[in-house]
Amino acid sequence: MRFNKDLEIERAMVIYAHPDDAEFMVAGTIAKWAKAGVEVTYCMVTNGASGSQDPKVTREKLRDTRYAEQRKAAKVLGVKHVVFLGYEDGYLYPTLEVRRDVARQVRIHRPDVIIAMDPQFRVSDQYINHPDHIAAGEVALRTINPDASTRQMFPELWRDEKLEPHKPKALFLETFGDGGTVIDISDTMETKIKALLLHRSQLGPEAEGFVRDWNKRTGKSAGYKFGESFKVILLDQPPAAETKPRRRARSGVAASKGGVGARRSVQRTSRPRAGGARAAKRSVGRARRSR
Repeated sequence: MRFNKDLEIERAMVIYAHPDDAEFMVAGTIAKWAKAGVEVTYCMVTNGASGSQDPKVTREKLRDTRYAEQRKAAKVLGVKHVVFLGYEDGYLYPTLEVRRDVARQVRIHRPDVIIAMDPQFRVSDQYINHPDHIAAGEVALRTINPDASTRQMFPELWRDEKLEPHKPKALFLETFGDGGTVIDISDTMETKIKALLLHRSQLGPEAEGFVRDWNKRTGKSAGYKFGESFKVILLDQPPAAETKPRRRARSGVAASKGGVGARRSVQRTSRPRAGGARAAKRSVGRARRSR
């Protein structure tokens, strides 16, 4: 699938903390890409075992329930591989062990694109980001540089497991609707909702309204019925300084306007939009029963 003139995507990996994270944030894009022939892999870092207030539910039972929910949701979206790393929900840190396990999966599946949460987001006016989200996002960044891409980083991966280094072409960080590249998910919104609501241990039917409203606002900013937005960093482009040596190179390169099913929405003020990320994150927090 050609995303734009600079990016051809055959394989994608979503690195995330809990079951339902991917369905909340990026499922419309995943369904769209899978339908276009992209081989999608989920890499779920924790076991989801902390996501309940029910004193009668054991961590082991909840883990198994949430794994089953995630497999069903992934099947609806067309995800080909679902990898469960099994770290304890709520206790995640970007340790060397976690980094090595994620880098292993990147080297095995060799994605052209990695999708993850932006670890820079911490708080909004009514929402405190879950520390596992932050840790998983940080691990995603580190797997690109240096963990999966550098031969002498975790050398046992190539020496003992014969897993050659791999660097993706691009990183897509979910922006919660605040600027970035907006992907049109109008044709896959219903699929996203169907997959999301399979996480019955976490969500009630009220989640549908929150998510529809959020993706509607995001899509409207780019002229779509529904959308999901990303900060897109193209990793295999030459540094700007090589072609324009007198200008400072930008820290990240977003997908250019005119890409297939994607438009760039540029923020012209440093103030965050109250109707964008804040409202989205507030809605997500309300929709979830346990987080």
